[in-house]
Amino acid sequence: MVTTPDRQVSFSTHMTCVAIALGSNVGNREQYLQDALAALAPEVSITRVSRWFETEPVGMAAEQRPVLNAAATGETALPARDLLARMLDIERQLGRARPHPGAARTIDLDLILFGDQIIDEPPTLIVPHPRFRERRFVLEPLADVAADWTDPVTGRTIARLLENLGDVERGYRSE
Repeated sequence: MVTTPDRQVSFSTHMTCVAIALGSNVGNREQYLQDALAALAPEVSITRVSRWFETEPVGMAAEQRPVLNAAATGETALPARDLLARMLDIERQLGRARPHPGAARTIDLDLILFGDQIIDEPPTLIVPHPRFRERRFVLEPLADVAADWTDPVTGRTIARLLENLGDVERGYRSE
């Protein structure tokens, strides 16, 4: 266990492969994505980062700026709960406010996959992310870096999930 000024973090010697989705639709979106990746680095050994994908906001309140999305894969020694806590810390440090559901965000970090584990500890820790299979803005960047990874719930690869998604969401474009 490591103690930092604001919390205690448990490390194990076992490394787990993780997939994290990133998104931003406020300010310098690309810089927020880069800052979030850099902030993850002490706890996650990032192995791949997708291209940036710009999408219209989905499930967000009112008129908002398009979201810049990405995905990253890596390895961590942290347990899933500690990784999620670190991701929420990074969101706060980068100015994310949660005044209401669907609010604009400087940065949004979602834990999509944690190895082949299925974790169901609602409301905060559900892995795989419960809605990632329905979201092109998550699947497309994830397929860019982990097309052959398998969803432990469905047994389908990320590429297959994306293929099966169809053209459900409008306003999609790749940069």
